[in-house]
Amino acid sequence: MTTYPAARQDFSRSVPVRLWEDGFARDPSRYYTALRSQGPVGWAELAPGVPAYVVTDRRAALDLLDDDEAFSHDPRPWESTVPDDSPVLGMMRWRPNSLFSDGVDHLRYRNSLIDTFARIEPHDLRARVHRAVRVLVGRFGPRGEADLVADFARPLMALVFNSLFGLPDSHSGRLDAALGKMMEGGAQAAAGEAEFGGYVLELIAAKSQSRGDDLPSWLLDHPAALTPEEVTWQVFLTLGAGHEPTANLVSNALSRILGNALYYSTLTSGARPVMDAVVEVLHHETPLANYGIHYARRPVTFHGAWIRAAVPVVVSYGAMAHFAEREVTSGRHPKDASHLSWSAGPHACPVRQHTLLIATEAIERLTQWLPDLDPVLPRERLGWRPGPFHRSLTALPVRFTPRSPDQPGDPS
Repeated sequence: MTTYPAARQDFSRSVPVRLWEDGFARDPSRYYTALRSQGPVGWAELAPGVPAYVVTDRRAALDLLDDDEAFSHDPRPWESTVPDDSPVLGMMRWRPNSLFSDGVDHLRYRNSLIDTFARIEPHDLRARVHRAVRVLVGRFGPRGEADLVADFARPLMALVFNSLFGLPDSHSGRLDAALGKMMEGGAQAAAGEAEFGGYVLELIAAKSQSRGDDLPSWLLDHPAALTPEEVTWQVFLTLGAGHEPTANLVSNALSRILGNALYYSTLTSGARPVMDAVVEVLHHETPLANYGIHYARRPVTFHGAWIRAAVPVVVSYGAMAHFAEREVTSGRHPKDASHLSWSAGPHACPVRQHTLLIATEAIERLTQWLPDLDPVLPRERLGWRPGPFHRSLTALPVRFTPRSPDQPGDPS
């Protein structure tokens, strides 16, 4: 049985750090500092009246992510304690998929996803990304200006994932809008969850009637013999986890690249790979800032904190990234230079290579089409979407020399 240091901190009378405030989106550093001041585990609110323990220390995070004995991923005991209209339920509600399961069920779901995504050849995924970039540049390229969040990163993911899941481009706007509402929490979260759920249910119903050369069809026919309901929730997970964080990874990386003229010139000249910028974001501005949610199976002491059962224990990848970047900025080397953006342990991201390929190919292709992207605003004036879970830009406006994909010298 895993043992941890005796509890020194009981948060029952503490004021929680409110991660749902607009101020958290604008300046997460002071919220992370407040959490870290409480020790390896801090006390926060994910929404009004929804408390959670937040792990900000890397060693404690690894212990949590590896400990399936003391902690579970099943949120149902917690769900019974929160109102049905809680704005974070869309991201935390139990569903029969690999994210919210343990043990044998988790292995069955996870292995079905790994096997299914293994059927996607890198050259095919690369071609899908290139086609999506061409479609989007065709829309905004002639204007000479664009918002690289609303016009590029988010619709790009909807186009790529819709194609992988066997849906036409015309459905991409619906997917993008529903996921955006759900991720932010707030008043629109329930509507976003319902819209996204309806989208997935319609998709699986169609694939159950007529298979295609796509991910849902492969899951339906997988040897694990998942039921249509189980396939629905695997797709719910992979579409949501694939679209939103990857879109944020692309836009966060572009904002860092374009905010540094020297950096941008080395990328467009080929002297520095785009992968450098993507990895930098994963280290210092991870797009899924607070997640990896666990629940103590019974009250337990964990890294100096008394953890009650049926209360979320959240891994703050964002806090760890923030403090690592602060060490780099001060001239010190982080104690551990690796990042946890892919999580760790039994629930580590099973499709990280697919995500990296999509993000790097999208940025490379865009900067080949439009090599003179010029940000309209300095990076410190960009806005960030509210919500406790993500680090996501509201907009990234740019100017450039107008260009159409059918002009001579295109990168295809």
